[in-house]
Amino acid sequence: QVQLVESGGGLVQAGGSLRLSCAASGRTFSAYAMGWFRQAPGKEREFVAGISRGGGSTSYADSVKGRFTISRDNAKNTAYLQMNTLKPEDTAVYYCAAVRSMPAVVRTSTSSYDNWGQGTQVTVSS
Repeated sequence: QVQLVESGGGLVQAGGSLRLSCAASGRTFSAYAMGWFRQAPGKEREFVAGISRGGGSTSYADSVKGRFTISRDNAKNTAYLQMNTLKPEDTAVYYCAAVRSMPAVVRTSTSSYDNWGQGTQVTVSS
C-alpha cells in the first residue's frame, strides 16, 4: 500500500496554468504506475492522464491532450500534473492514484487503481 496526498489545486482564470503534485509515502514508489483522474459535480470520475512506473510511457484523455503533462520524480516519490490553457470544463476535484504495475504499463481505468488520494479542487473561471 501507498498513501497519496495531492496538492496544488486552486482557482484560476481560463487560459491559466496550475501544477498538481501527488506525494507518495513508502520506499517503493517506483514500483507503481500513477494516474490522475477528475470528478466534476454530478459526473463520474474520469481518467485524465497516466504514467508508467519508470516514467517512459504516458497516456492522456483526448480532452486534455496537448494541454496537460504528467510526469514523475521517483527520487522524490512525487507525481505531477502540469495543466496549461485551462478551460472552465476542467473544473473538478482531481485525484491521483497508484497501482503496482509491470514496467512500461499505463493504466487508464478507475478500476485498475487500488490506492487513491483525497483529491484537490481545481476551479477554472471564465
